[in-house]
Amino acid sequence: MKHWRDREQFIARVLEWAAKLDVKAHSISIRPMRRKWASGSTAGTLSFNDELLHFSAPNHGKLWKMLMRAHLGEYEHLDAILRKPVSVV
Repeated sequence: MKHWRDREQFIARVLEWAAKLDVKAHSISIRPMRRKWASGSTAGTLSFNDELLHFSAPNHGKLWKMLMRAHLGEYEHLDAILRKPVSVV
């Protein structure tokens, strides 16, 4: 998610792609997912994995934190923002 610096920009980009793909997005969330990068429901709920870096670092150790900071800077702040649920109607 290094291309998105804030929650609104990420949501705007998701909505842009949803429109291109004719997908009705009623809510967007970022949450931990064990086996997926993202999922969607027929009700219009779009969920995105918050920990894609786990493909390079399988735990929250020093390597994971280093990668998060390298890609996102102060990721703790971004993580707190992205974890808040959003309703899009």
